[in-house]
Amino acid sequence: MGMNWEQVVLDARDPERLGRWWAEALDWEVVAASPREFSIRPARGGAPGITFVPVPEGKRTKNRMHIDLRPDGVRDSEVARLLMLGATRINVGQHGDQPWTVLADPEGNEFCVLGEYRH
Repeated sequence: MGMNWEQVVLDARDPERLGRWWAEALDWEVVAASPREFSIRPARGGAPGITFVPVPEGKRTKNRMHIDLRPDGVRDSEVARLLMLGATRINVGQHGDQPWTVLADPEGNEFCVLGEYRH
């Protein structure tokens, strides 16, 4: 018996605002927008998607799980683009020169932008 990964669900103070930020960051499309949830998916209709649901409280501690993104192009260019969109650089304990950059979205959720994949 198998399963398919359908979506990741993220708590958000402002699901629509955060969902639209991620849609722009990933170049994904909005597939559902209501007061109870805001969902985005790859433009090609693939999965997994991300659904943002409302919660009254803000983020308080480091995420226990985060998203790793591998850009099609140069990591530093994508990091610069994400920073212009409103991401921030953060330190979660990484030391020295790493092949990834740790950023946070506008609500403080950590994610990594990876460098070139090496076999």
